[in-house]
Amino acid sequence: MAGPDTSRIRQQVGEVVEACKSGWHVMRHRGPSQLQFWFIALLIGIGAGFAALGFRLGIEFLQSLVYGSDDVRHIRDHAAGLPWYWIVLIPICGGLVVGFILNAFTDDGRVRSVADVIEGSALHNGRVEKRAGLASACASLITLSTGGSTGREGPVVHLAAVISSWVSGLIKADGITGRDLLGCAVAAAVSASFNAPIAGALFALEVVLRHFAVHAFAPIVIAAVAGTVISRWQFGDVAEFSLPLDTALRFYIELPAFLLLGLLCGLVAVILMKSIFWSDDLGTHVQNKIGFPRWARPAVAGALLGLLAIWFPHIIGVGYGTTSAALTGDLLLWEAVVFAVLKVVAVAITMAGRMGGGVFSPSLVVGALTGLAFGLVATGIFPDVSGSQTLYALAGMGAVAAAVLGAPISTTLIVFELTGDWQTGLAVMVAVSLSTALASNLVDRSFFLTQLERRGVHLAAGPQAYLLAMFRVQNVMRGPDHEDAADEDAIWAVIEEGEYVDPNATLEDVMPVFEKTNRAFLPVVTLGKEGEPPTILGALFQVDALRQYNRALAATAAEEHS
Repeated sequence: MAGPDTSRIRQQVGEVVEACKSGWHVMRHRGPSQLQFWFIALLIGIGAGFAALGFRLGIEFLQSLVYGSDDVRHIRDHAAGLPWYWIVLIPICGGLVVGFILNAFTDDGRVRSVADVIEGSALHNGRVEKRAGLASACASLITLSTGGSTGREGPVVHLAAVISSWVSGLIKADGITGRDLLGCAVAAAVSASFNAPIAGALFALEVVLRHFAVHAFAPIVIAAVAGTVISRWQFGDVAEFSLPLDTALRFYIELPAFLLLGLLCGLVAVILMKSIFWSDDLGTHVQNKIGFPRWARPAVAGALLGLLAIWFPHIIGVGYGTTSAALTGDLLLWEAVVFAVLKVVAVAITMAGRMGGGVFSPSLVVGALTGLAFGLVATGIFPDVSGSQTLYALAGMGAVAAAVLGAPISTTLIVFELTGDWQTGLAVMVAVSLSTALASNLVDRSFFLTQLERRGVHLAAGPQAYLLAMFRVQNVMRGPDHEDAADEDAIWAVIEEGEYVDPNATLEDVMPVFEKTNRAFLPVVTLGKEGEPPTILGALFQVDALRQYNRALAATAAEEHS
C-alpha cells in the first residue's frame, strides 16, 4: 500500500497557514467579518466573565483575611464581634492603600467607573484608559474588602471595558467595532455579576451604547451568555436573593400605592445622587482648604466609615445582607428607615473619599429599604387591600436602582432575574416608570450622565450635543497650502479684531464663535511670547465645520439604525 504523499500534505498545511495569516491581516486592517466578530465576542465574554468572577472571589478572600468572613451577606455579623478600634483601623488602612495606588497610577487620583465607559463608547471609539482602569479595579477591590460602602458591579464593568479596549487595539478596530466590543464586555460583566444574561445584554445596549442597533444585538447576547455560564460554573444557577412565597399583587386597587412608591423612590434616588455629588464637592473644598495630599483623602473617608460602622456595621461592604433582610421582611419600620439613611451617608462618604466602587448595589440596598418602609406603612393603613410588604421592597429596589442608573428596562429585568420572581412584574414596572421619569427631570438623566456633565462632557442630550467635542480644529482647518485656503491679508484682518482660535480647541468651542460673529472663517493660530506676533497655521471655515458635524450625525444615525 502506497504511503502518504508528504509533499501534498506540506502543501495543504502551507495553504492553511497562509489562509490564517491572510485572515489575520484582513481582520487587523479591515475589521473582523461577522463570523469572526461573533467569535471575538465569545472570547471577550469569557474574559469579562472570568474578570467578574475573579473580582468577586478576590473580595471574599480579602474579607476573610481582615474581617474573618468570606460571605458578603454576613460580614456585618462578623464585624460586630470585632474590637471597635479594629473596625475603625481596617478602612483607614484600606484607604491608605487605595490612595497610594490611585496617586501612583492615575493623573487625577480618581477611580474610573461606568461613566468613563459611557464616555469611551461615545467619544473614544469604544476605548477606555487601561493603566488607570486596572489601578481603579485594584483600588475598588481593596475598598470593598476593607469597609467601603459601595458596589462591585461598576468596577467590574470598567475592568471588562479594559479587556475590550485591549482587543480593539490589537485588531485595530474602527469606532463601530470598538463600541460593539465594548458592549460585549459590559454585557458579560453585568451578566456574570448578577447571573442575569437578559438584563446584562440590555444594560450594555441601554446604558453604555445607548442604542438598540440590530447588528450589535447578536454578539452582545453571545457575550452575555458566556459571562453567565462562567458565573454559574462557580456559583450555580441560583437567584441572588430569595423571596417569601407570598409576593403576589392581590388587588388592582393596590396599584395606586405603587405609583406613590415610584414617586417616593424617584426622590430617594435623587437624594442619593445629590448626596454623592455634594459630598464630593465638600471633600474637594476641604482638601484644598487644609492642603492635605490627595493620597490621604481615601484614608480620611475610611476613618469616617469606621467610626460609623462601630454602631452600624451593616454599612460595611456591598450590603447584600441588608437587601436580603429587606426583601424577606426581617426588619422593623424604624430599622428600614434608619438603615436607608445611614447607607446613603456611607455611600456618599465612600464616593467623596475617592475610594472606589460603584452605585449599583447601594441603590439596590437603599431601594429595598425604602420599599419595605413604604410597604409596612401602606399595609398597616390598608390591610384589607394590601399584599405583602416584601412586594413593596422588591418594587422599591428596582425603582431606586432604575432612577440612579437611568436604565428602566434593564433594571426591571435585573430585579426579575435576581429574585427569580416573574409574577410581580406589574408592580415593579409601575414603580420603575414613575421613579425614572421623576428622577431624570431632576438630574441629567442618570447618575453616570450627571457625573460626566459635571466634568464638562455633555452626553445626556444625545449625539447632537457631544459630537462637536470629538473634532479638533487642527483636523478640520484648511492649511496655507490648501487650494481654497483663506487669503493671508484677510486672516490678519480678522486677527487684528481679536478673533482667532487655538488648533487644539474643539468644534464645540468654536461653533458659538461662528454663531456670534457670523464669519465665514476664523484664523487658527498659536500664540508666541509676549511681544511676538502669532503664528498662522490656517483657517477654520464655518462650512467645513458644519460639513464635519453633518457627516458625524449621519454616521451615528446609520450605526444606531443598522
